[in-house]
Amino acid sequence: MQEIINKAKVLVEALPYIQRFNNKTIVIKYGGNAMVEEHLKESFANDIILLKLIGLNPVIVHGGGPQIGKVLKEMGRETDFVQGMRVTDHETMNVVEMVLGGKVNKEIVGNINHFGGKAVGLSGKDGNLITARKLEMKRINPDTLTPEIIDVGMVGEVASINPAVLTALEESSFIPVIAPVGVGVNGETYNINADLVAGRVAGALHAEKLILLTDIEGVKDKQGELISTIDIDEVPGLIDDGTIGGGMIPKVNCCVDAVMEGVKKAHIIDGRMEHACLLEIFTDQGIGTAVARFKR
Repeated sequence: MQEIINKAKVLVEALPYIQRFNNKTIVIKYGGNAMVEEHLKESFANDIILLKLIGLNPVIVHGGGPQIGKVLKEMGRETDFVQGMRVTDHETMNVVEMVLGGKVNKEIVGNINHFGGKAVGLSGKDGNLITARKLEMKRINPDTLTPEIIDVGMVGEVASINPAVLTALEESSFIPVIAPVGVGVNGETYNINADLVAGRVAGALHAEKLILLTDIEGVKDKQGELISTIDIDEVPGLIDDGTIGGGMIPKVNCCVDAVMEGVKKAHIIDGRMEHACLLEIFTDQGIGTAVARFKR
């Protein structure tokens, strides 16, 4: 009987959050092990369906780097990376678009629909959702000590987001699932980092939350302890003193940019945990690291 009562207490704890977030948009960047392990894929699909059924509007932006790498390897094509970015020529871009917009996107859509949801797959080309421009990367030439531009090919950054197609889908009770592929002014296709796309989509939709699913618990301090909250004004200092480093820097900066664009709160959470999204949204304690403007 106590176990049944505890389940009721969980529902009661979730009630104020269900009321607070009713009809609010939650943008979720889906990646890492949560996209690979079968039980996590099922858990994620059911979480998204539940969010929609109780009145929230989830929007999913997914990655797919490992899947792209696997297909390129099977084709005998080597992949080079510069500062974490995949060098993408036109032939590689064709593979990227095929894998992201085809295989990965449709698998996510299929999982959600299989468990009773109503998901629709999109790429940035649909409805001019994501307008992109070529990403300019720079480095210091070790010989001349002057900055030089690195050409990484068809890697892009978001120029603008057209939220009209997403709004229309939300109003029709559909769940948008977005592949991070953008279109340039001349119709060219660009591969864009999924975290950055999720952040810009969240900003364009004035989302209540941005959630980045990762393969780590969140941001940790120098003693290895999880930092539960970070005010956006604290981020530069945490980067300067090395608390935030490596691949965590672009993720935290993505969260900061989203908050600056009007997102109420951004979260970096561990997607390896079952029902991670529900635990973050509907519990008092939450999980991971929250980034927001906490200080006034």
